[in-house]
This record gives sequence, structure tokens and C-alpha cells, in this order.
Amino acid sequence: MTASERAHALLNRVRALHDEWEHVVRGIDEEAVRGPSALPGWTRAHLLSHLARNADGLVNLLTWAKSGVETPMYLGEAARDHDIEKGAYRSVEEIAEDVVGSAARLVQVAESLPDGAWQVRVRARQGREIPAEFVLWLRLSETSIHLADLDLGYDFASVAELLGDEFDTVVGNAIGMYGGELPAVLLVAAEENGYRHEWRMSEGQLTTLTGTRGEVLAWITGRSDGSSLDGDVPALPRWL
Repeated sequence: MTASERAHALLNRVRALHDEWEHVVRGIDEEAVRGPSALPGWTRAHLLSHLARNADGLVNLLTWAKSGVETPMYLGEAARDHDIEKGAYRSVEEIAEDVVGSAARLVQVAESLPDGAWQVRVRARQGREIPAEFVLWLRLSETSIHLADLDLGYDFASVAELLGDEFDTVVGNAIGMYGGELPAVLLVAAEENGYRHEWRMSEGQLTTLTGTRGEVLAWITGRSDGSSLDGDVPALPRWL
């Protein structure tokens, strides 16, 4: 499969997650949007504002890949944080329109990329060089993991189901996002239906940790202490 073919398959999954978010934000009310999310210090309005600005930032990276003109994801961390904070105090209707509209813009730009652009290398928020194809993996991770963070009926088991065949790669990319030293763990997602996948998080003598897809996703993204996993759970570095 070529980079372009992989990107278009990914884009279909991103569209499905965007549809899920549109359903959520069209039904949220003013009281609920001001309530706390599962992320410390953020209301649901903050999380939704972040999701919209993430879409805009990823549009910048795809524009870079398409045009060849360097376009940073954000103007800087302070500007990013300011935009999220400012956006959180709009009305629930404005926030919902922003989430839906920014997602649509991202899909529109992605659809316009020529085949060769998906292999162009750009720099993500933390300075890591990635091929433009990986921009869609980033969006898939954001739109799936934050559904659970919103704390409005989605848990990590349901999020894992929404990811479908892309679940394995999202976990693998989450491991890669740590960037530093990781504990020597063989991470195993296994379920009664016969599903099983393994990730080697480091080298050497490995400790095996086993859980369901939802439990594995929650732990590797720093949303769980891992107490539901089977095995001796080590500490993870801070999630980016």
C-alpha cells in the first residue's frame, strides 16, 4: 500500500471520528460544557477548544506538505495555550460550530493533497520530523483519546472499538510519543474474542503486562495507573 493509499484509508477513519464528535457537540448544553473534563484543570469547553485548534494546527502541517512552504503547527506554546483558554469562554453554540467547522477544514485540505505530498516531511508540535501521512495518525489519536477525556459516556473500551483496525497503530504511536527511556515491558492487549496484539516498549528482559484494548489504551496514554492490567506495572514517563 502506498503512502497515499494509507492516507486515504486513514482519512476515512478520521471522518468517522469527526462524525462522532459532531453528534456529541450538537447535543451538549451550556451546563455540561462548563463541567470538568477528565483532564486536570480543563473544563469540557477547554477540551473542545483544544480539539478545534488541534485541527487548525494540523491543517498548517498539511499546507506545508502541499505547498513546500514551512508552516509551523502553532506560533508557539504560549499562543497555543492562549487560544485554547480564550476559546473556552465562548457560548456552547460557538464552540460546537468551531469543533465541526475546523474538522471539516482539515478533511478538505487532506482531500486536496496530491499523492506525493503525503511523503513530505514536516515538524510536529514537539519538533519531531514526521511524514505528512502521520498527521492523520495524530488526528486519529486526538479525536479518539479525547472522547474518553470528555467524560460524557465514552470510556476507553468504546474508544478502542471506534478505532477498529487502527487501534494497534494508535497504541504503537502513543508509545513512540514518549520519546525518552521506557520501562522494559511487553505490552499485550488480549480479549476473549481472540484478539491479541503485542508491543515491545524497550529492550532487555521484559515484564509482560496484559489487559483489554481499553485498559491498554488508557494506561499507555497516562489516563490510568494500570492497576487493572495483569502484571507488575512500572511507572511511565510523563505523557506529552
